[in-house]
Amino acid sequence: MFEGIGVVVVILVAIVAASLKIIPEYERALVFRLGRALGTPKGPGPILIIPVIDRMIRISIRTITMDVEPQDIISRDNVSLKVNAVVYFRVVDPYKAIVNVENYLYATSQLAQTHLRSILGQHTMDDLLTERDKVNSQLQQILDQNTDPWGIKVSAVEVKHIDLPQEMQRAMAREAESERERRAKIINSEGELQAATKLKEAADLLSTNPMTLQLRYLQTLSDISSDHNSTIVFPLPIELLNMFDKRK
Repeated sequence: MFEGIGVVVVILVAIVAASLKIIPEYERALVFRLGRALGTPKGPGPILIIPVIDRMIRISIRTITMDVEPQDIISRDNVSLKVNAVVYFRVVDPYKAIVNVENYLYATSQLAQTHLRSILGQHTMDDLLTERDKVNSQLQQILDQNTDPWGIKVSAVEVKHIDLPQEMQRAMAREAESERERRAKIINSEGELQAATKLKEAADLLSTNPMTLQLRYLQTLSDISSDHNSTIVFPLPIELLNMFDKRK
């Protein structure tokens, strides 16, 4: 008799253990009873299912980071590129993610690859390099619209790397070098112009008072005398010669 009770207790414990499921906070469970989904997803916390009759499918609702494989793209200006990206998304409706699509991870990956080629092919190479934020936003909106029937929310799409052909890289390097030379010439010309302007202002100022020119001349002689030169040439100002002429 006690053996029969023990067997019954063991069977009951096994049934309870098989019926009780614990769903963590980051997951939801969709229960199918005889093939029919039972309303909204369950969890988090403990849930009860009927063994053999019920089947439970767990699905994570955390944000998923998916790398999109490098894609060969021809830009609008006929430049061959290889581009890869990363997609951030999460499941917001577990029922749609399980019932409406067979494998939402694979489907999202294929959809991202397709739209990566089509959207980036509509832009020029310069746009892809300089307006990446705009391209990322366009990709995010299109993917989010197409994955909405699957219960998936695409939060961000980032184009990670754009591989350029070698000849294009060399052409861009030459262009950048030419641009740097042009800027250097402009800066040099502006410096020469400013220097000439200051010299003209100084000359106009010195011409207003001859004594100022004499003081500048003496200061120059003092600077020359401080150097260890073997030969010093002393230029005579015209004003000094004019003074001797007046005395004569």
